[in-house]
Amino acid sequence: MTVLVTGATGNAGGAVVRALAAAGVPGKALVRGKAELLAGIEPVYGDLGRPDTFVEALDGISAIFLLSGYERVEELLANAVKAGVERVVLLSSSSVDSEQTSNAIAQYHLAAENAVDASGLDWTFLRPNSFMSNTLRWLDQLRLGNVVRVQFPDIPVATIHPDDVADVALHAMTGNGHSRTVYRLTGPVALKPSEQVEILGQALGRPLRAHELSRAESHEQLFASMPAPYAEAIERFFGDGIIDETAVNDTVETITGHPARTLQDWTRTNTNLFS
Repeated sequence: MTVLVTGATGNAGGAVVRALAAAGVPGKALVRGKAELLAGIEPVYGDLGRPDTFVEALDGISAIFLLSGYERVEELLANAVKAGVERVVLLSSSSVDSEQTSNAIAQYHLAAENAVDASGLDWTFLRPNSFMSNTLRWLDQLRLGNVVRVQFPDIPVATIHPDDVADVALHAMTGNGHSRTVYRLTGPVALKPSEQVEILGQALGRPLRAHELSRAESHEQLFASMPAPYAEAIERFFGDGIIDETAVNDTVETITGHPARTLQDWTRTNTNLFS
């Protein structure tokens, strides 16, 4: 079998590429320009938002790791059906688990799920918690000193290691028993932002300190950093509690056979990203 990975240079897609290479599964990586890839992974040059740019690359593909949020996904899926692709593993979001899916983030993930379901392809939907790699949002603050301003300080989150998402995706694309299944994915423990900052500081060897923002300060920081519909969604997720990323489950271990990786694992491996 051969797997096509979209978003191959990002957090999730890059982790899937590494998982494929480690397992010896042939893969193609959709990239927009020249990229260094691992052995056994072939580059495909194209744009996920323009499915016409990589139609021929779908020949011989048995499964696609697909990101949500791109236009013309129906066209991509139709091309996949014509090419004989059998399965799609879609990276969705925990936001879709909420009973309130009218926000901008849940909407685009839900739209992708609906499109994949309507395509007739076999599918698996992954709905992970926030990624551990989101700690990189503090990078600019860390360049200025050891104080990190954290939003929603009282809300613990069981963040997930991108490699765990990739390992589940690998099993879903190459194994049996995952057809038309939705997997909610969490990390092994829920941590408040201040605890996450402490763990990062230990890995970096720096005395980091969390400065806890009020709800009003969190609101101001969010809306200054991203478009309003997305800021509003995140504020409702964590400020109003419309999604639960605190609960921990054992889905990663059940599917992969190994425990979910810890934030300590992620920070120790990625200290170079904070230099």
